[in-house]
Amino acid sequence: MLSWGDTLFVVVAALAFDALIGDPDWLWRRLPHPVALIGSFIGLLDRTLNLETRSPARRKLAGVGVVILLLAFSALSGLLIEMALRQFAFGSLLIGLVASTLIAQRSLYQHVARVRTAFGDNGLAEARRAVSMIVGRDPDHLDEAGVCRAAIESCAENFSDGVVAPVFWLALLGLPGLIAYKAINTADSMIGHLSPRHASFGWAAARLDDLVNLIPARLSGLLVAVVAPVTGGTTPTALKVMWHDATKHRSPNAGWPESAMAGALGVALAGPRRYGTRIVDDVFLNSGARKEATPNDIGRALNLLIAACLLQAAAYAALALVV
Repeated sequence: MLSWGDTLFVVVAALAFDALIGDPDWLWRRLPHPVALIGSFIGLLDRTLNLETRSPARRKLAGVGVVILLLAFSALSGLLIEMALRQFAFGSLLIGLVASTLIAQRSLYQHVARVRTAFGDNGLAEARRAVSMIVGRDPDHLDEAGVCRAAIESCAENFSDGVVAPVFWLALLGLPGLIAYKAINTADSMIGHLSPRHASFGWAAARLDDLVNLIPARLSGLLVAVVAPVTGGTTPTALKVMWHDATKHRSPNAGWPESAMAGALGVALAGPRRYGTRIVDDVFLNSGARKEATPNDIGRALNLLIAACLLQAAAYAALALVV
């Protein structure tokens, strides 16, 4: 295993590589992305073990087994890759390069920015199409404000899931921790929802995902709140909204970065929304603020994202220098 000082160097390198390179299309058109490989493995386990002929109790037990298998396989893979790369000159840089493929700073910015750009290029119809790539709700029922809120919420939530959490586990447990986290998070997105097929089988994946995101989600909210002045907000206001409204969200974790973002921008987020034929009657976060989010607010959210990513990188760099 790497020393913690070396691991922190890997974190800083991974953040730098991701910011500079991101997910190049030319590469992943030729090679399977690591998350796609993880997803294929989870899909295989789902088809093999989640049999409708089994009782809910047996399907839940099978789901627990899947999570244990995923953790063991992903952590072992990370350990073997880390050990192999350490044999090369500049091994820590190579580990950072591999780790960067599982961090989503640049890709998150690009996906959210496409929604803002779409409004200017082809209006609401194109913005709906762009936002459908990053959210699960039905975009055809969203007006301009709804599309903007959806994009901003996705920016906040995925800052936690796609940036802060993987970096947190990379810093804590090295490449094994990072790959294990991505396996858990991917499993939650694939089987952790309350559909009839996955309510029992995905129970363990959903609960474990809640657990591993507990600290990163709150850290994400704190980072967003600290950089609130970048867009004209104030840190005390963002912290106040986060503290007051985070637990109102149906997710035990997503409410923290989303409410901090709402407070920093001075807009109301979340609220009622439609997923296919299902309507979720959620409360608004920062409900006293304006609900008519605009494309300009998406741009402000992206500025917060950049600032929060820079603050996170500076914090880990400072730790690396001290350790």
